[in-house]
Amino acid sequence: MGRPRTFDIDVAVDRAMELFWRQGFEATSTEDLVEGLGIARGSLYKAFGSKEQLYAMALRRYCQSHAEGLIELLDRAEQVRPVIQAVLLELVEADLADPERGCLLVNAATERSAHPDTVQQVSRTMGQIESALAGALERARVSGDIAADKNPRELAQFLTTFLQGLRVMGKARADRVFLENAVKVAVGALD
Repeated sequence: MGRPRTFDIDVAVDRAMELFWRQGFEATSTEDLVEGLGIARGSLYKAFGSKEQLYAMALRRYCQSHAEGLIELLDRAEQVRPVIQAVLLELVEADLADPERGCLLVNAATERSAHPDTVQQVSRTMGQIESALAGALERARVSGDIAADKNPRELAQFLTTFLQGLRVMGKARADRVFLENAVKVAVGALD
């Protein structure tokens, strides 16, 4: 019988998420994980199986926390346009404050596009975001907040794509004026 676990799995996954988010999967070594999580190598493998499995857990945690927050905002929004604009501008601020970090979802999609589990997680999360946007935009169309001739699903697809492109441009160190102008044009698509 082994010794009982002396660390909190949730805390360890959060710390791993931060490491993978900052450094990427490939650049994060097992030693980085052992040091960053404050656990022994054997405990790392016993608790998580492999670096790959820990990455999957960390990515899932990121997707749940970030997508759920956005989806909740959209579901509660009485007026969609100001919520979408505020979310996009909040992402601009985050990227200007820490451009190297970017978005773990975008980082995963670009770094691990050859890994089916990662691609599936990214696609699932993007689908959830798109569906939440489409639902909010449909409510906005019905209430007259956006034009009746607008297609909520197409707008949601555009905004989902734009959101990820915005994060890429932030990571590429686009300046505030560039990013804010892009947000203005994207929000204008709702007119």
